[in-house]
Amino acid sequence: MPSPSAGVPMADLKEARVPDIGHAGVPVIEVLVKVGDRVEKEQSLITLESDKATMEVPAPFAGTVKELKLKVGDEVSEGAVIALIEADDTAAAPGARTEEAPKPAAPAPAAPVAAKVEEKPAPIAGQGVQPGNAPEGDVPPTARPPLDASIVMPGDAPYASPAIRAFARELGVDIQQVKGSGRGGRIQRDDVSTYVKHALASGARPSSGVSASVGGLSLLPWPKVDFAKFGEIEEKPLTRIQKISGANLARNWAMIPHVTQHEDADITEQEAFRKKLGEENKDLKISPLVFQIKAVVAALKQFPQFNASLDESGEKLILKKYFHVGIAVDTPDGLVVPVLRDCDKKGLLDLARELGEISKKARDKKLGPAEMSGGCFSISSLGGIGGTYFTPIVNAPEVAILGVSKSVMKPVWNGKEFVPRLVLPLSLSYDHRVIDGALAARFASFLANQLGDIRRLLL
Repeated sequence: MPSPSAGVPMADLKEARVPDIGHAGVPVIEVLVKVGDRVEKEQSLITLESDKATMEVPAPFAGTVKELKLKVGDEVSEGAVIALIEADDTAAAPGARTEEAPKPAAPAPAAPVAAKVEEKPAPIAGQGVQPGNAPEGDVPPTARPPLDASIVMPGDAPYASPAIRAFARELGVDIQQVKGSGRGGRIQRDDVSTYVKHALASGARPSSGVSASVGGLSLLPWPKVDFAKFGEIEEKPLTRIQKISGANLARNWAMIPHVTQHEDADITEQEAFRKKLGEENKDLKISPLVFQIKAVVAALKQFPQFNASLDESGEKLILKKYFHVGIAVDTPDGLVVPVLRDCDKKGLLDLARELGEISKKARDKKLGPAEMSGGCFSISSLGGIGGTYFTPIVNAPEVAILGVSKSVMKPVWNGKEFVPRLVLPLSLSYDHRVIDGALAARFASFLANQLGDIRRLLL
């Protein structure tokens, strides 16, 4: 298009660019200015929608918009040009012009960047990266070792029971491609499950209308049903958060061998203390979650294997010396997991204040990439809703997650009589490759003891 800035000295035009937003290919959902508008420094120019939040990109200087380089729907990355702005005299000082001197290899305009991003395949189950919590240096699926699918039985006859064959058929697995680990090469249930996880890690991607077949894994296509034949229906598109979360949850469930340990914590004294704190700090909401965060930090210090992540090769365990806790927050568009940092260095009141602020930002879709990354351990609390126990899915690359349900008053035997006690149900899901059942039981028991005696949180 012809530039509306014709006739304006180029020395006075400056480029407003997209800063580091933590992601590539982020769509523009709103353009907040138009050509001819006067903008102040830090005034928002566009709104972007990242994986789990929206963010506004501000003007880096004051001036008049002479040309827009983006439109709604474009996908941008760091460095993409948003607009050409005729800078104010103060902003266009000689030093500023020097920074905008022509460069031999200037970044491409936003539209080509968007086109390049669109060529990439969309995230799919078993292949995506967890938004806001992805391991640095993630290895592409194609870089993983290929699965050895040789058949161990003579004559290519798989050695498996009818039940195992039926299980393989349910998963769409060609059982002849599965290597048995049982006696005489007999195929076990775990062999089929392991085969599926390896195949998903190798990058299986279903094509339209046919089964996916990668390394022998043949997934049945998703059933196509005309639901309108049976009655009235309404179509409701999934939110961006739901689409991305769904792919990552499928990957985590398929690739991580989940086990969930359940435990009860007596929080009678804790609840009494929490209410007293609330009366003394009426301007601050002190939820049970802040006590749970402090108890989790104490447990992570006692059992450092929970404060860890497997590296991309799956052969080394990275032990972390910091304590950042992710908190699942319910929003109208789905769950997001902002991260509270250095929880070991903060008191209950500090955590309560920070939790309130970051939860509001999550519901307002104002979280930045830095606020959703770097977590060591996650807590998913349904205490305000109900239920008893559940199985939360581990948030890779973490190795464990705590599910908290609604506390309930129960009669508890104290050795002489039954007394009413407030009991909190806990559900600890963990990666069985890193953590065994005995260690998980000790962690859960330790956590319950911490919550049961608030004095322990001060140690």
